[in-house]
Amino acid sequence: MDSLPDRASHPPVVVSVDDVSKRFTVRKDSSVKERLVTLGRAGRRHREDFWALRGVHMEIRAGETIGLIGHNGSGKSTLLKVIGGVIQPTSGSVRQRGRVAALIELGAGFHPDLTGRENVYLNAALLGLSREETDDQFDDILSFSGIGEFIDTQVKFYSSGMYVRLAFAVAVHTDPDILLVDEVLAVGDEAFQRKCLDKIRSFQEEGRTIIIVSHSLGQITELCDRAVLMNRGEVAYEGDSMAAVSKFRDILEGRRRDEDAARAGGTDHEADGPVGRVLRTTVRAAARKEGEEIRFGDDLVVTAELEARETLTDWLCAIQIDNTLGQKVFGTDTRRLGLEMPPLRGVARLEFIVESTTLGSGKYFVNTSLMDSAGRHLHDTPQATSFNTENYERMTGMVRGAVSASLVLDE
Repeated sequence: MDSLPDRASHPPVVVSVDDVSKRFTVRKDSSVKERLVTLGRAGRRHREDFWALRGVHMEIRAGETIGLIGHNGSGKSTLLKVIGGVIQPTSGSVRQRGRVAALIELGAGFHPDLTGRENVYLNAALLGLSREETDDQFDDILSFSGIGEFIDTQVKFYSSGMYVRLAFAVAVHTDPDILLVDEVLAVGDEAFQRKCLDKIRSFQEEGRTIIIVSHSLGQITELCDRAVLMNRGEVAYEGDSMAAVSKFRDILEGRRRDEDAARAGGTDHEADGPVGRVLRTTVRAAARKEGEEIRFGDDLVVTAELEARETLTDWLCAIQIDNTLGQKVFGTDTRRLGLEMPPLRGVARLEFIVESTTLGSGKYFVNTSLMDSAGRHLHDTPQATSFNTENYERMTGMVRGAVSASLVLDE
């Protein structure tokens, strides 16, 4: 590993991942009988190597909050487990400095026949606390979990929410230098989720190092200094969290388009398709080319290419813009705009112009529908296309605007 920069200007490296790869063996013979039959002669043909990680390099400095993102199977959770020492890499090395607490498999050390109180001491011991340290922390653990009088009940009678809340409470009270968090910021009800996020923020203020795996991209951009995008076991991008999330959404959109194309590959539209349909939808800023980021105040041009194999005399076209959570942020149609549509036959292009857009930073999807005046859908193209809006440092949320602030002091 390279020598560290001047400590006066850079915090020390507390996690160093050096050329880490991890291989798992996937067996194709599912039963014991099949394994006995294949043992010693054709066993290799019934095994397949799967590389969850390939050549991963990473350095994390003290006080940083790092997000690990990627689609299911990309290797992010495996990487977190390797960093936490839960599993060993096939090759490469990981070095840590300081006490590590891993919120990876909450309650993994709980015994169902023991009470909550007994499991607190058991789990705390597994996480490295002495009995005296657990005694000092016990009241805070109980208060944080909200378990109350159920602390002396066997945990096998707990609801799943009570179980993970108690496990989370134990883990975050182990006084870690490095906190590893894997998809556990969504445990419990809304009030408990806010408590979890507040705890994470308090750790940040205390200068602790945090590594988070989450599918909630909003949490990643809100909490993390930078992010690492994993794809097929490799680091696809490392840097600014907003840029990482944008690149991840592009990967997801590419996968979705490939899946849609595969599903539509055998469809004979001419033989059994709808009389009218949406052929294609494009989106761009009026002043720029298709594919470029949409900027604050741009006019957005959505072009729908339509086709009718027979004459359609009763029709209208609708567009809807959704965010990544599937929430509608904008919608309109030709009838709302007061357009009288002539009969449609053959191919035609319809252009919508959304003036002076104020969409917040992120990725958005455009849905296009061909309908009749009664509201019946003749043909829909969900997520027909997508676009990204530029990052804007001065605010967050789905709506952007010109903003300023001034302080007025009472005399």
